[in-house]
Amino acid sequence: MKTTARPEGAGATAAPSGRPKEHKPTGTPEAARSHRARRIRENLVAYAFLGAGIVVFAVFSWYPIVRGWLLGFQQVTFAQPAQWVGLDNFRRLFDDPLFVTAWQNTARFTALALVFGFAAPLATAIVLNEFRSARGYLRMTVYLPVMLPPIVTMLLWRWFYDPGPGLFNSALEVLHLPAQQWLESENLAMVSLVLVSTWANMGTTTLIYLAALGGIPGQLYEAAELDGASIRQRLWHVTLPQMRFILMITLLLQVLGTMQVFIEPYILTGGGPNDATVTVLLLLFRYAFVYNDFGLASAMSMLLFVVLGLFSLVYLRLTRSKG
Repeated sequence: MKTTARPEGAGATAAPSGRPKEHKPTGTPEAARSHRARRIRENLVAYAFLGAGIVVFAVFSWYPIVRGWLLGFQQVTFAQPAQWVGLDNFRRLFDDPLFVTAWQNTARFTALALVFGFAAPLATAIVLNEFRSARGYLRMTVYLPVMLPPIVTMLLWRWFYDPGPGLFNSALEVLHLPAQQWLESENLAMVSLVLVSTWANMGTTTLIYLAALGGIPGQLYEAAELDGASIRQRLWHVTLPQMRFILMITLLLQVLGTMQVFIEPYILTGGGPNDATVTVLLLLFRYAFVYNDFGLASAMSMLLFVVLGLFSLVYLRLTRSKG
């Protein structure tokens, strides 16, 4: 029987020397070392990205916080070497008559903002949620003020409030009503600032409420309608309970945001008339960049931090216990 010879390399891969190539088993020490080296390289890349993020946070976030707390106990003008003064900055704060005025004005602004700024986005979201067409256009319209630069918003509303040819006084003139000194009156100035802040910032909250409304099961409304519930009853017993968590979070964020109001009084009123709109951050700005006393400004920021932190802890504790 004739046997046909196999060509060389047909059954095995030939090495350059003519010998078959040997495949190393995966369990060999060489394969383990290669796998370990690859894992080390991957971990080094991950730690490099993590380290870069930590460095950025340390330089631009943590260091300013620590530095600000240290400045609160020093007399700093950046023109002369800093001097350690301990609690003298806090004593000077409490002796300043504008200190109490600023906190009262800030609390008043926050209370008015809760009346207007908390209810307006919720009502707007409920109304927009009932539209079946042009939803995208309406949402863009509501969110448009948020996209405007703050300085543009303030200058626009300054024209609205102009005591002469302003939009609001022109509308009052058409209605045969007396013109108002919107930003020059101690009684109207703070309300005017709250209206500006509400119009400029309600878009984001409205979209959050619209997303929450879209997540409420329709079967709940159908069951309520079958039970004969009115619109008000459906709102009170279905909509609000289903949005309870979102409402609690937005309430906390709104209080924290309104307690730090600055740009509205700074641009529109400058703290006037007669210091009726001086807020905590506006007074802090004056300490730092008008009076050149950065230690006093840092002490003021420390007090604001403590107040907001305590409020957040108490609020979260109360809401958690009620939940």
